[in-house]
Amino acid sequence: QMQLVESGGGLVQAGGSLRLSCAASGRAFSISAMGWFRQAPGKERDFIAAISWSGGSTFYADAVKGRFTISRDNTKNTVYLQMNSLKPEDTAVYYCAVLPFLSSKLTVDNVVYWGRGTQVTVSS
Repeated sequence: QMQLVESGGGLVQAGGSLRLSCAASGRAFSISAMGWFRQAPGKERDFIAAISWSGGSTFYADAVKGRFTISRDNTKNTVYLQMNSLKPEDTAVYYCAVLPFLSSKLTVDNVVYWGRGTQVTVSS
């Protein structure tokens, strides 16, 4: 079993940047694909980024491609989401997730473990 704890959320102006972190417990972290999802008020939880166990492969949702970067440090059991050029529509709770495989078509049904989430609010 793995536990995930997100941090780094907050309030930022449009055009600004934030870096989210997800600290994972459990020896399986270094062999697990990891991902980030987000859920805006009144909307479904959507996939935004995923990274392979080695960090060598990544996938992004079209809405964040070119602005967000997922990375990981297996020595620290941590996955990151660097978010640049933030827009008000990026406002959501961001969730870290353990994935059974890497794909560009991930959904909430694919997730093995969830973090509790961290709020990101982008003001206009």
